[in-house]
Amino acid sequence: MTEMFIPDTGMETAAPAAAVSDSTPAPAPASAEPAEGGFAIPPKFRDPTTGQLRAEALIQSYQELERKLGATGTPRPDVPDDPDGYEIAIADPQFEIDKEVNARLHQAGFSRQQAQLVYDLATERLGPIVSRMATAFETQRQVDRLAERFGGQEKWSEMSQQLSSWGKANLTQDVFHALASSYDGVLALHRMMAEARSEPGLGRVEHRGDDMQTEQQLREMMKDPRYWRDHDPAYVAKVTRGYERLYPSEG
Repeated sequence: MTEMFIPDTGMETAAPAAAVSDSTPAPAPASAEPAEGGFAIPPKFRDPTTGQLRAEALIQSYQELERKLGATGTPRPDVPDDPDGYEIAIADPQFEIDKEVNARLHQAGFSRQQAQLVYDLATERLGPIVSRMATAFETQRQVDRLAERFGGQEKWSEMSQQLSSWGKANLTQDVFHALASSYDGVLALHRMMAEARSEPGLGRVEHRGDDMQTEQQLREMMKDPRYWRDHDPAYVAKVTRGYERLYPSEG
């Protein structure tokens, strides 16, 4: 006897499967096929032809997820959609926002706060270096002007030694440093030294106006912090004009 696949209960046999095939739901598509463990794999990670997993797509998706989450696995919604989304504040006028740097920061997944920190560190660490370089450049520029004023580098080198010796012997340290640190100050120092050597002693007065000062008065003015410390433009100009009036031949 042929073995039956359903038990014989003596009741009427059910209709063949073919008779009800039109109402049977279609099987789920291969793309919704669950992976091992019961997790459904999105279609974009399967080869549409073979149904095999696409390892490259999985890796790329993971790397993108890792970039967004960061090393700690914590979401970082503060990462802008594009480099232009960084709102960088720079206090030091020596620096400015660099679009290329911002692009690299964005590519690395830096948040707005992290990008700002990069600029803050650059200002903190590089600012003093840039300032020193700018000061050195300006100093050399003034030295070149003085060399030209005194007839060349060799003559200026000789004169600078004389000015240094005379200034240190006759002026306070603060006043001497203030004069020696600028072009106009060195010229004033030169006028003072020339007059002291030609007419020893202080107190020369030129009566060409009510606002004329004696050399002693001008020296006292040079001790004022506005002159040697603050380099107040108006105050320095007043002292310079005073010496020009006293010693016009040295102007």
